[in-house]
Amino acid sequence: MNFPLYIAKRYLFSKSKNNAINIITRIASGGIIVGAMALFVVLSVFSGLRVFSLSFSNDFDPDLKVNSIAGKSFLLNPEQEQKIKNHPGVASYSKIIEERVLFSFDGKQQVAYLKGVDSNFVRVNKASQKLFNGQWFRPNTYQVVIGYGISEKLSLGLFDVNNVLEVMAPKPGKGDFSSLNPEDSFTKLALVPVGIYAISEELDSKYVFADLALTQELLQYQPHQISGIEIRTKPNANNAEVIAAITKIYNNTVEVKTRAQLNATLYKMLNTENIAVYLIFTLVIIIALFNLIGALIMMILDKKANLKTLFNLGTEVKDLRKIFLLQGTLLSFFGGIIGLLIGIIIVLVQQQFQIIMVNPSLAYPVVFSIQNVGIVFITILLLGFIASVIASSRVTKKLLD
Repeated sequence: MNFPLYIAKRYLFSKSKNNAINIITRIASGGIIVGAMALFVVLSVFSGLRVFSLSFSNDFDPDLKVNSIAGKSFLLNPEQEQKIKNHPGVASYSKIIEERVLFSFDGKQQVAYLKGVDSNFVRVNKASQKLFNGQWFRPNTYQVVIGYGISEKLSLGLFDVNNVLEVMAPKPGKGDFSSLNPEDSFTKLALVPVGIYAISEELDSKYVFADLALTQELLQYQPHQISGIEIRTKPNANNAEVIAAITKIYNNTVEVKTRAQLNATLYKMLNTENIAVYLIFTLVIIIALFNLIGALIMMILDKKANLKTLFNLGTEVKDLRKIFLLQGTLLSFFGGIIGLLIGIIIVLVQQQFQIIMVNPSLAYPVVFSIQNVGIVFITILLLGFIASVIASSRVTKKLLD
């Protein structure tokens, strides 16, 4: 039998004759339980906020995006396109052109990105499924889909027969300064808004979707000239292999970015927030574990006579220390388990019944994660062990003499 463990369990589950020690022990146990519960709930909330924040980029950004390293555009010849299409890791791809242009409607102007896309775009991107009003544009037409934010700024509705939405882009080249009319330096087209999308406040004020051929006409691009390729990979595809294959096709003249790289700032911000919250609540748990140290020291003083007897019977000082080390660790273990169970119930209830609401249509996002369970349990157990080591170090030969 493990003698220190046997004594530690007896001390853990039996009441002391000193009522003050019982109260301090209950406070220490309560602090561990509440700390574990709070840390798990907060991590689950931030996991939910992370998923909610990334849902916008997941709906809009592709799995992989190809851009030119030098210049705004590059050529995609039929042979290169066929190689990309036949790659086993590519589920679908879309040729795109993005350029900042000037939109004008009923005396109001707005600078935004015109994003020309081909017919495959709806298989790669979910923007066509996020329409607030109207429908997606038809290929080979002058129809466009605008963002809700742009619609508000221009006071623009759909199928307005009295006013025309115009787009202007600078003509390529050095420009002709012989004309006194500045409009001669711009290419102008009349557009027909047929849909309004709503994804997020930033994206709704940034993009206007149009047909790829229309955008090439506006920017005076060649038929195979594009500014990027958006790729949706297959579920089990190795992104690194796909990136290497596409880079090889273009002889390292393009760069291929993943969704995380396209949103590097957002991912970094979310990771930093998560770490900061974890450290803050870990500090709260550390403060709560001072109660555990105090409870163990009080227990050592209360059991001093018993420890002297065990010492005189031949028990070594290190084994006596181990009694209180195990007692504190067990207290942290059971407290962490109970706190986690309460936290898991709270998170699952919020997920299922959506009790706490951000607004009438949006429940506060939480995500149950086994990873968070492991992080909280290991944190509580490790800090509890350290606190127990500090407290058990008070058992010395001098104390027993």
